[in-house]
Amino acid sequence: MPYPDKLLADDEEVVRHLHPHWLTVFWPVVFFLLVVGAASFGAALVPAGRQQGVYRLAIVCAAAVLLLFLVVVPLLRWRTTHYVVTTHRLLFRAGILARRGRDIGLSRITDVSYTQSLWERIINSGTLTIETAGDGGPTVLHQIPDSDGVQQLLNVMVEEDAERRARENAGYIRGDDGRPPQDGWRSTEVF
Repeated sequence: MPYPDKLLADDEEVVRHLHPHWLTVFWPVVFFLLVVGAASFGAALVPAGRQQGVYRLAIVCAAAVLLLFLVVVPLLRWRTTHYVVTTHRLLFRAGILARRGRDIGLSRITDVSYTQSLWERIINSGTLTIETAGDGGPTVLHQIPDSDGVQQLLNVMVEEDAERRARENAGYIRGDDGRPPQDGWRSTEVF
């Protein structure tokens, strides 16, 4: 079962599954090209001799360490960061080895806003700020692709969730079939 399907309830569906904006992987790709180019050039400059293999091995090891920290870790961090909007909640998961996450029920969301700088407007990215009822502070999600669209989607999903809950509560009061209880019995009577 793929992520995030294993986290969903039976009647819950994924509406939108996002990773941070693709531009967050721009610098790791640039660093990859620079490190590979510099390592290749450095290995080609090593003079012939008995120590040539040792020097080239040292260059390859240094390049591998740089690639690990400048390329692999940021790419894994991007790949393992998930923002998921479902029909019932907003899920946030991040982390490579140590994980952190948060689930916010749509019924608890009181306000969703976004901010974009001029550059973020050009690349269609931004920061979402989600206010929740009964919480210590806002949840801030950075580098969200299509942040204005996600903000509008969350507002619509919050309204639909409130309507769904109202229908479920009305169905509970009326009875399972949607009609008022029969035979003079009322669901509000106390025995």
